[in-house]
Amino acid sequence: MNLLESQLDYPLGDTIPAAGAVHEIVPGLRWLRMPLPFALDHINLWLLRDGDGWSAVDSGVAGDATRAAWETIFETGLDGLALRRVFATHCHPDHIGLADWLCQRWDAPLWTTTGEYAFARMMSAALPGVDGPAALPHFQRHGLRDPDMLEKMAGRKNYYPTLVPSVPTAYTRIQDGQLVVIGDHQWQVITGFGHAPEHASLYCAALNVLIAGDMVLPRISTNVSVFAVEPESNPLTLYLDSLAKFVDLPNDVLVLPSHGKPFHGLHTRIAQLQQHHVERLAEVVEACGDWQSAADIVPLMFKRPLDAHQLGFALGEALAHLHKLWHDGIVRRETGADGIIRFRLK
Repeated sequence: MNLLESQLDYPLGDTIPAAGAVHEIVPGLRWLRMPLPFALDHINLWLLRDGDGWSAVDSGVAGDATRAAWETIFETGLDGLALRRVFATHCHPDHIGLADWLCQRWDAPLWTTTGEYAFARMMSAALPGVDGPAALPHFQRHGLRDPDMLEKMAGRKNYYPTLVPSVPTAYTRIQDGQLVVIGDHQWQVITGFGHAPEHASLYCAALNVLIAGDMVLPRISTNVSVFAVEPESNPLTLYLDSLAKFVDLPNDVLVLPSHGKPFHGLHTRIAQLQQHHVERLAEVVEACGDWQSAADIVPLMFKRPLDAHQLGFALGEALAHLHKLWHDGIVRRETGADGIIRFRLK
């Protein structure tokens, strides 16, 4: 446990559900964990008792291991009841990859925000601009010129459709501030931006529980990236503004994150995340005494070896910090004769 983690409280200790098992957090709220084929090797999913059945929050990626774990849960973790609804906090593969499979299996509707639904449909269909090939020229414009790494990234052109082969053809919209009745409780939708187009967290005041999705994670900072489809975006400002929406929740709310363990200490963690980005921005400002591309900034922010999957996120995050400084008028931006975009203090 690192220093920042030690400032949080983990009421369930070292409890982690095995694949295919569930752990009851409170009556009618169950925790399950699915494997992921990445360095970040798991995702937490949630089951909420919903009348004469259950609602699932997020689904895991499409893959044999995840399907097998779900099949075990269908037999042993639902008390013989049906899955009535599938909620998706956002469009990333670990959250919506098997949503269509679950929806079809149980004839259950998908509930999510319009922004997340639209992006999931676009990326699953590999539409130009949000497909894998669009990322390569985007990364090249921002300084990635390593031939080996570019070749590895080019091989990931079917990345999203492989993990999200289909998305339901219809959905039920949820939106910020909406109170969704799930079983005996109301859950307030809190949308967040910067990490995903219109991320939905769910807060239940009666249970004092926040299903945070990826907006507030206990161990790692949420990835905030500039992507090829929105090349002028300012996602870091959007994310920091979104964190402020959670400050009015009770500090002792039980936070259920998508990665890591359930914890208490929401306000402490928000302050940690805010400080993290203050420090990263200060590092980038210091570096920008001379012209810097996003690729130049990556080793400053990420001091460990990165594979192709991790480098894509790292480049996006480095660019997000540069773009915040650019939008705030602290740095200027120019495209060099070599076609690379660089930033420097004004």
